[in-house]
Amino acid sequence: MSDEQKKDMLPKADEEAVKPKEGETAAEEAKPEPEAQASEQPESKAAEAAEAQAQAPQEQKPAASAETPEGAAPAAAAKPDEPGGEAGTEASAKPEATPRRRARAAADAADPADPADPAAAAPGKEPSDAPAAERAVPSDAEKEAKAKAAAEARAARANARAKKPEGEEAAPKQPSPNQPRLDQWVALLKAQHGDAAVEEAFVNEKDGHLPYIVIKSELWPAAAEQLRDDSEFRMNYLRNVSGVDQETHMEVAYHLLALDTKHEVCIKVKTNREAPSIPSVTPIWPTANWNEREIYDLLGIDFPGHPDLRRIMMADDWVGHPLRKDYEPLDPEV
Repeated sequence: MSDEQKKDMLPKADEEAVKPKEGETAAEEAKPEPEAQASEQPESKAAEAAEAQAQAPQEQKPAASAETPEGAAPAAAAKPDEPGGEAGTEASAKPEATPRRRARAAADAADPADPADPAAAAPGKEPSDAPAAERAVPSDAEKEAKAKAAAEARAARANARAKKPEGEEAAPKQPSPNQPRLDQWVALLKAQHGDAAVEEAFVNEKDGHLPYIVIKSELWPAAAEQLRDDSEFRMNYLRNVSGVDQETHMEVAYHLLALDTKHEVCIKVKTNREAPSIPSVTPIWPTANWNEREIYDLLGIDFPGHPDLRRIMMADDWVGHPLRKDYEPLDPEV
């Protein structure tokens, strides 16, 4: 063999010496890397530790394990070699019982299930997984019971305040300062016009102890003259006249004032609803003129003896009297 042929063969031998064998290549590929082996060992150990920790609370506190939400066990049992196993291992490494679950487990152990609760009484049913805040919300029945108890407590307190001590009698009601004057006026009217002239007399304490006298309609003109001219009354000023529809009857109130003594009295005269009529006192107190016209216009009460009794507010052809409680307008927009 010549020298040139030896030189041509040398590079081929070097390539064959450098090229690895097929068996050695497969062994090297199958051999795991040190870092992968080191990462798999801690993950498997962490999974075993999480499984042991999950089993321990189940053996010691079965009630707490029964309330564990679904989805917590799969996180603890996830394998490292499955997809998502690393996330499952991290979740299982965390404590299984959070402070809220431990508190619920302790409350359930201290307070047994309410027999009225259908979820707790029914066998084979798991307790509610609702949070403690939602379970603490009172139901409608509980709210109604609390409201009833509060009302009873208020009523009891009111009764206690209103209840008089035993052996203590109610203090006699003090008479109104105007009662003696009212009694004197009533006696004078009855003496002049008979007992039937005064139908009722009282002192309205809510109206500043104002004396009220109800006089019979037929005797009203004569009683009005006495109220104006008698020295015991001297009611020389008619300050106001108003009509009232009481549904059962109609009435007119006359507010009189004695300018000399500043004494006041309210005279009421009643009449029926079918044909309301009260004698006019315009000849005695001219102030009553327009007041009686207004009452006639709005309430339909007739005042015999009035010098000019006609409508004063509504049109002459207006139908009905707007202030009567049985008034029905022809035009509802008016």
